[in-house]
Amino acid sequence: MADPTTPRDDLDLPVPLGPRPPRRVVSLVPSLTEAVAVTAPGLLVGATDWCSHPADLAVPRIGGTKNPDVPGVLALEPDLVIANDEENRRPDLDALRAAGVPVWVTDVRTLDDAFRSLDRLLTVACRLPRPAWLDEAEAAWAPVIREGTSGTTRMSGTSGTPGTSGTAGPADREADGPTTIVPIWRRPWMVLGRDTFAGDLLQRLGLRLVHADHPERYPAVPLPELIALRPELVLLPDEPYRFTAEDGPDAFPGTPVALVSGRHLTWYGPSLVTAPAVLRQALGHPFVRGRDGAS
Repeated sequence: MADPTTPRDDLDLPVPLGPRPPRRVVSLVPSLTEAVAVTAPGLLVGATDWCSHPADLAVPRIGGTKNPDVPGVLALEPDLVIANDEENRRPDLDALRAAGVPVWVTDVRTLDDAFRSLDRLLTVACRLPRPAWLDEAEAAWAPVIREGTSGTTRMSGTSGTPGTSGTAGPADREADGPTTIVPIWRRPWMVLGRDTFAGDLLQRLGLRLVHADHPERYPAVPLPELIALRPELVLLPDEPYRFTAEDGPDAFPGTPVALVSGRHLTWYGPSLVTAPAVLRQALGHPFVRGRDGAS
């Protein structure tokens, strides 16, 4: 019988953490790396090659999210590894568990998931006090949630008074923004589909995602089919594919295009504090590239 006192992660898997708080943490997820590093500097002893924030993070690198150096992780002697069900491969996590390392896996598909998951990761798994930045992030998104409840979400404006999250999701309101396609990869073209964290943020901000009801979460859609859908806006983040003004808008001549920060769109952590303002600023200033290639 499972020990009812053993904490369980977002997948409801038991995580045998031991009697003392973790002192050596390895993160396999960039956003979780930033969350822990900002909350408890010095707790992290390893991170992936893609963990770019905080900018001054100086810890050993252990490969990518999809191909971590498992022996390298074990050599760091962590008493906790933090991971994500979407970002990391289960065989790698199983190998760490088999070696006796506690692994805490997050599962984040919505903004509400992010707030709940981050709180549990930091206070239950890492046994840290709830950080002030997490309260600030909930306060920054609270006006968006309240606006969404009444169906009046807009893409302009700034955050207002603090409040609590978890009161409304995209299904609770009617988005009134432009029909939008969000490519996340090129060659082949892939877009945001159903049930994604980034899609939830954008729908909260009022965008009507063309592929929100697609059977796949990240469907591959040929470019001619994307163009034929005649979106009112194309949103191009700079990760996972690094879309730029020179690489991406050229594929959608005559369509308004907004370039956005992938970190503010896809990361769940301290970036959530400024994400509403950053995303609204980008969404409010799309540009149109003409068929001759000029913008």
